[in-house]
Amino acid sequence: MSTRLVVDLNRCQNYGQCVYAAPTVFRFHSEETLEYDYEPGDHVRDQVERAAAACPVQAIALDRATEELPR
Repeated sequence: MSTRLVVDLNRCQNYGQCVYAAPTVFRFHSEETLEYDYEPGDHVRDQVERAAAACPVQAIALDRATEELPR
C-alpha cells in the first residue's frame, strides 16, 4: 500500500509552505507552477502530513492507495 497525494491546483495560491515542509516531494518549476510527487514513499509520509497541515488554503489531500497509479 502506498500514499497517494493530490493537490487542488485551482485552490493552491503558491504560498510554498509545502515546499518548506517536504522539499523532496514538492517543488516549484517556476514561480507559479507547483510540481509534486503523486506517490511519495512511505518514508516521507510524516513530511507530507506536515505539508498538508501547513497549507493555508488546504489544497493538499493525502490518501492511502491500494493500487498503483498508471505511469
